[in-house]
Amino acid sequence: MNNLKGLHHVTAITSSAEKNYEFFTYVLGMRLVKKTVNQDDIQTYHLFFADDKGSAGTDMTFFDFPGIPKGSHGTDEIFKTSFRVPTDAALDYWVKRFDRLEVKHTGIQEQFGKKTLSFVDFDDQQYQLISDEFNKGVASGTPWQKGPIPLDYAITGLGPLFIRVAHFDFFKEMLEKVLLFKEIDQDGSVHLFEVGEGGNGAQVIVEHNTVLPQARQGFGTVHHAAFRVDDRSELEGWDQRLRSFGFQTSGFVDRFFFGSLYSRVAPQILFEFATDGPGFMGDEPYETLGEKLSLPPFLEPKREEIERYVRPIDTVRSTKEFVKE
Repeated sequence: MNNLKGLHHVTAITSSAEKNYEFFTYVLGMRLVKKTVNQDDIQTYHLFFADDKGSAGTDMTFFDFPGIPKGSHGTDEIFKTSFRVPTDAALDYWVKRFDRLEVKHTGIQEQFGKKTLSFVDFDDQQYQLISDEFNKGVASGTPWQKGPIPLDYAITGLGPLFIRVAHFDFFKEMLEKVLLFKEIDQDGSVHLFEVGEGGNGAQVIVEHNTVLPQARQGFGTVHHAAFRVDDRSELEGWDQRLRSFGFQTSGFVDRFFFGSLYSRVAPQILFEFATDGPGFMGDEPYETLGEKLSLPPFLEPKREEIERYVRPIDTVRSTKEFVKE
């Protein structure tokens, strides 16, 4: 069985699919590659934002559960998602862009030798841009070619995942002994782990925190994070490995766009393990990715019912020309 290949996707909860689409498309310049529904709750949109090609390791996805309250940040949560940009100079561009668009941010900082820029969206969802200037390891993706961001500065994929836990020793043991991560650096109560080829696309930053109250999930928080594996046979190997250490799993779940396996690896921390393929272009052409409501074959017979539940969102971009600014 091979090591995990790095981050696959992060899934969070939003208060508004419409505002979420606007923020990721027009502010962050990430490409909506799939507009579908939560396969376990068909009243809920599931939006996938990724690189130009919808590559594994580049996508941030969102649920908009009807009526869910706002979440609160604390310990025992995946609390921040990173996005990779090509260079340190790209962060200067983003500071100016965020100032102009009134996006709250921290200014450029440094963590574990990398330049970063933390910011929040309308839900107080926590994000960070991280520079790939001196990065080595897992390759990043391809910026959205027709998006609003100059390609030299555009987001190319997922960076380190931030997690706070109250029981650090248990979590460290789980990462190292079960998932085969290695701790490569430490700054006080904050620890840097990586897996596989390493680098920004295969890192988890864990903060040991017993002061904050336990986080409460809701909109503005992360639902789960996923790690990459090659194929179903690899996934089944990880299923057996997790079970051998006493973790309960979902068993194999066919998500149509990829195969999945889920396990709650610590209090309130849900990890998914997902295959790189088949990907997002099997049911839509490249030119119009994300423009229609896409349903996997097992939900297609319920299309009329589903379209009554979810209000229409105009996500057509193939007829528009974005001016890079």
